[in-house]
Formats: sequence, C-alpha cells, structure tokens
Amino acid sequence: MTTEGGSYIMSRQFHCGSNIVGDWWQSFVLCFVPLFIVIDAFGSLPVVITFGEDMQPRQRRNMVHVAMLTAVVVGLAFLFFGRFILGVMGVSVGAFAIAGGIILLALSVRYVMTGRMVDAVKEEIVAVVPIGTPLTVGPATITTLLLLASQFALPVVLVAFGVNVVLAWAIFLMGNWIGRLLGRGGLRAVSRVFSLLLAAIAVTMMLHGLNLLGILNIEL
Repeated sequence: MTTEGGSYIMSRQFHCGSNIVGDWWQSFVLCFVPLFIVIDAFGSLPVVITFGEDMQPRQRRNMVHVAMLTAVVVGLAFLFFGRFILGVMGVSVGAFAIAGGIILLALSVRYVMTGRMVDAVKEEIVAVVPIGTPLTVGPATITTLLLLASQFALPVVLVAFGVNVVLAWAIFLMGNWIGRLLGRGGLRAVSRVFSLLLAAIAVTMMLHGLNLLGILNIEL
C-alpha cells in the first residue's frame, strides 16, 4: 500500500509538473509571437542597412548596440511603469490599445503605399531614433507589452520580450549578410508581408481595446 501510495503521489506530481511546464511554454509562445511580429526586425533591417552603408564595421556594431539598448530601456520602462504613467494621465489600457492600434494601422498602410513607415533624417542619432524607437520598440510594441502584461505572468512577458530583443539584435548585426542573401527585393517582399501582419495585429488591438472598454463583447 505504501509503495502504491508513493507511486500515485509521484505520478500526480509528475503530471502537475508537466502541466505547469506546458502552460508556461504555451504562455511564452502566445507572448513571443505578437512581440516578434510588432518588433518586426526583418522589416526594420533595410533601414539599418541603409544607415550603416557609409559606416565602418565597428561603427555599425556600435549603432546596433545603442539601438537595442534604447529599445530595451523604452520597453522595460513602459512594461513596469506604463500603467502608472497611463493612470496619472487618466488613460485606460483599453483606450491606449485603441490608439496604439490606430497608429500601427496607419503605419502599416503607409508602408504598403509608400514603402516606408517613418521618415528618418540621417543627421539625427539614428541608433536611438528611428532604429531603437519607434522602429524596434514603438507604439505597437509598447501597447502589446501592456496588453500581454495584463493577460500573462510578468516573468513570461519579460522572457518573451528579452528573446525577441536578442533575435532583433542578431538580425541587425547580420544585416549586411542577410541583405546580400535576400537582396533588396527579397527584403522588401518580407517587409510587405510583415506589414500585412502588422495591420491584422492593429485591428486585433483595437478590438481588444473595445472589449476592455466594454463597448464590444467578442472573443478574439
């Protein structure tokens, strides 16, 4: 009886542990995918390549490092203090989601129509603006982080954001190699596909914001 009872307890613990791990990975995937789409490292890669054309390899690496540091600081600041900032301003997460969705939709439509999301001036500190923000971490990423933080555990969102930042950092560092591999036409085609996905995410954000405000009651 004791052996059977011990085996039963161990079996229950194993299944519980498996469920916890499975739930964590499911939550991680649900956080990782939307962040991967809104950060859109491949979509920003042509900008990184363009700004780095006249730079030495060391200068290009420094540009990428500063850009990603900027993205991390902006993302973490809004992830930890975004609700407080919105609360002080009297803005709800739902309203912020709708606003972010509208901005993202406008950027996506503009990219489809003109081939670019923002106008950048080379005289600016391009590592910070526009590569670090708003291209890597902009309104869409900030809104997504706030929404994910309201739906999932904070450690899961942090890990998903960190993995996406590392991937974007690696993609930017390999920009010249990827550019030669895909060609400008290939990069443009990938960016167009991502812009359509961004538009879909924008609509989803607006619908979710309407849900949070109680205007709609639909399952997404």
